[in-house]
Amino acid sequence: MRDSSLNFSLLHRTCSLVVLLCFLHIFVTVIYYVRNSDSSQTFVQNQQTPRIHRKLTEQRVSTEEPTPPSVSNVTETEKKLVTCPDNPPRLVGPLRIEFSDPVTLDLVRSENQVLQPGGRFKPKDCIAQQKVAMIIPFRNRDEHLKFWLYYLHPILQRQQLDYGVYIINQDGDAAFNRAKLLNIGYKEAMKEYDYDCFVFSDVDLIPMDDRNIYKCFNQPRHLSVSMDKFSFRLPYTQYFGGVSSLSKDQYLKINGFPNNYWGWGGEDDDIFNRISSKGMSISRPDGMIGRCRMIRHERDKQNDPNPQRFDRIAHTRDTMAKDGINSLTYEVVKVEKDQLFTKITVDVGKL
Repeated sequence: MRDSSLNFSLLHRTCSLVVLLCFLHIFVTVIYYVRNSDSSQTFVQNQQTPRIHRKLTEQRVSTEEPTPPSVSNVTETEKKLVTCPDNPPRLVGPLRIEFSDPVTLDLVRSENQVLQPGGRFKPKDCIAQQKVAMIIPFRNRDEHLKFWLYYLHPILQRQQLDYGVYIINQDGDAAFNRAKLLNIGYKEAMKEYDYDCFVFSDVDLIPMDDRNIYKCFNQPRHLSVSMDKFSFRLPYTQYFGGVSSLSKDQYLKINGFPNNYWGWGGEDDDIFNRISSKGMSISRPDGMIGRCRMIRHERDKQNDPNPQRFDRIAHTRDTMAKDGINSLTYEVVKVEKDQLFTKITVDVGKL
């Protein structure tokens, strides 16, 4: 009996020890697992943080604009300009044109402070599509010129043209030679600037709609389509008088204009024949947009109808190769640079 008690006591102690060891093992295992788990999470976080930081940094670099070296050093002229649109945004459409109230050059100058000497202008907010020389054949039409400048400068500026105005004044009292003056205008304008378009305009014609853009097109352009003088109708299909535009290439292709039309009439029909003979056609704006008003006046002295005009028109194809810009002769008498225009007085010779 005593031996049984000893054996039971020994077994109990042994079991208690085993249980204690088991609890100790479990405790150590749990502690070890918890510590390793925290260490693992810390390791993952330490590995992820740099990646997230790099990703955000890369996104910021790719989406933000680069900072200029010094904002204060960037001027307006250094900003890159885009080409002016095909449809200028400040056009107003139909215009009211009146000639009842007199206009002074001082008034026109005060309203066109943006002009450079010589009647030069270019838009500041975009690059003009074309560089246009406005060429006006002229003699003794000062009152008409004031109205032309008064109305046309604001129109041309709204049309966002890079332009200059050239008044080609015929000296002396010989018969007027409109076409030769136009040739001289081309020649003199090209001495000053690299123009690529030329608008040839009578001084007494004012457009009634600023959507009638004074620029060049793929074909020679007749701009004064419907004039009040002709009840706002085209007098005949071949009519090319009043206001027209030709690009530099188009102008040279027809050898410019004839130099031998003295007096009134015929030269515009000769120019039409030149254009047709070179396979080009006349383009025109819509009849409403192309409306113009003419300043009423008596025909100038020394500008009587040219009796030879019909014979000359009939032989345009035979004469155009040798009569034009390649045979032009004249002498510059005087050049005046006004704020509103460049006036070139020339001796065109005599018939």
